[in-house]
Amino acid sequence: MHSPRRKSPPSESPFAVAKLAGSYIRKGGHLPVVVVVVTIFVFALVVMYSEDIKSIAAEYSLSRFKARGYDLARGSNDSTGRRQPMAEKKKPRKRRDEKSARSVVSVPASCDLSDGEWVFDDVNYPLYREDQCQFLSEQVSCLKNGRREAMYQKWRWQPKGCSLPEFDARLLLERLRGKRMMLVGDSMNRNQWESLVCLLQTALPPEGWSRRVDGSRSIFTVEDYDASIEFYWAPFLVESNSDDPEIHSIAVRIIKADSIEKHAVHWKGADVLVFDTYIWWMNTPKIKVLRPGAKNWTEHDEIVRREAYERVLRTTSNWVDQNLDPNRSSVFFMSMSPLHSRSSYWGNPDGIKCAKETMPIKNMAGVRLGMDKNLFAVAKNVTGSTARVPITFVDITTMSEYRKDAHTSVYTVRQGELLTPEQQAKPAEFADCIHWCVPGLPDIWNQILFARLLSARPRQ
Repeated sequence: MHSPRRKSPPSESPFAVAKLAGSYIRKGGHLPVVVVVVTIFVFALVVMYSEDIKSIAAEYSLSRFKARGYDLARGSNDSTGRRQPMAEKKKPRKRRDEKSARSVVSVPASCDLSDGEWVFDDVNYPLYREDQCQFLSEQVSCLKNGRREAMYQKWRWQPKGCSLPEFDARLLLERLRGKRMMLVGDSMNRNQWESLVCLLQTALPPEGWSRRVDGSRSIFTVEDYDASIEFYWAPFLVESNSDDPEIHSIAVRIIKADSIEKHAVHWKGADVLVFDTYIWWMNTPKIKVLRPGAKNWTEHDEIVRREAYERVLRTTSNWVDQNLDPNRSSVFFMSMSPLHSRSSYWGNPDGIKCAKETMPIKNMAGVRLGMDKNLFAVAKNVTGSTARVPITFVDITTMSEYRKDAHTSVYTVRQGELLTPEQQAKPAEFADCIHWCVPGLPDIWNQILFARLLSARPRQ
C-alpha cells in the first residue's frame, strides 16, 4: 500500500507563530533566549510591513499574468484559450490611455520634412509585408500581381538636418481614440488611406477591426479605440459629374466650383480631415465649370485650370472655416503626387514610361516631370489663408518626384480587372505611372502626416 500523502502545512500568520512560541514556553519548554528574541523581532517587522508585502505580492502576481499573455484589461483566458469578458474592462486602461494621449512627437520648427534624400534601408523597411495587410486592394498589391523585385519598399526618407519620427501605430490610435479621421479626395488619397490602414493593422489583433463601404465612403473601424479611419471619394472636392465612386471614367469632366455641401455633409463631425485634389485636373488645360443656376451638366463654361483650381480650394477652405471647430478639428492638405510618364524626363530615352524602373532618381537637378507647379503654389497659398481653422499644407511632392521606381506600373488593374500577361507586355499602353505600390512610398507620406498630427497640440 502506498503511504498516505502528507498535506502541506497551511501557511501560518505571524500572530500564530508568536502564539505558538509563547505556548511552548508556558509548557516548560526551554527555548534559547536568542530564539525567543529573534522570534519577537521578526513578528514586529512582519506586523509593521505586512501591507507592503501584500502589495509586492499583488504586483508579482499581476506581472506573472502579463508574462503569460493575459491582458487583464481585456479579459482573461479560460482553459480552452477563449477570451472571457471582465466587468468594467476599460477602467484598468484609463491611466495608460491618458498618458498616451498626452504623448507628443517632437519635430523642430526649423525641420523641413520635405527637403532630404532617399537612403536605402532594408533593415527597418518595409514597415510591414504586403501579405500582412488583410484587405489591400489588387490595384496596389504589386508583388502579388507579379513584380519580382521589392527594392521599392526599402527606402527611408532622410530630411536634411533632422530626422523623420518613426511611425507609431499605437500612439496614433491613442490620439484617434473616440475620434473620426477622414481622407477626402481622389485615388491618391485612397492610395494613402490603404497604406495608413495597413500601418495601423500592425498594432491590431485580427478581430480588432472591421471594414465596410457606404456609398462614397470606405470605413475602417477600430473597435477597441472607438475610432474610424475613412476615405471619401470626391476627386475635385466640390460637386462634379465624376462623383460616382465606382463609375467615374468620364471623358468630359465638369465641376460645380462653388457647390460642396453634397459631399461636405459627410465630413461634418470629423476630428481629422486630410484633403487632396490634383490628378483629375490634368486632362486638359481648361476646366469645364457649371454656370450659376444651370439646370443640367451641359450648361457650362471653360475656365483656365489655375483659376478653376483656386476657386475650388477657396470653396473648400471657406467650408472648413465656417463648419469646423478649431479647438477640435485638425485639417491637412496633401500636395500633388507626381507622375513619371516619360523616361526621357530623367535621362533614360530608351525607357518606357516608369516600367522596369528599380531605383529612385539620384539627382533632380534639371529634371522636369511635366507637373503643373502653379497648382502647387495655389494650394499652398489658399490653404494657408484661412481665418479660423488652420489647414496644414503637407509637401509630399518634392520627395515623391525622385520615386520613378515605386509606381504600380504593369502590376495593377485596369477598369477593375487585373492586367493580363499580354497587357503587362505592353507597358507603353498599360503601365500605370500615377498610383503607387503598397507597401512603399505612401507609407512615407503617412509617416510625415503622423509627425505633423502628433507634433500638434492634441485636440479635445
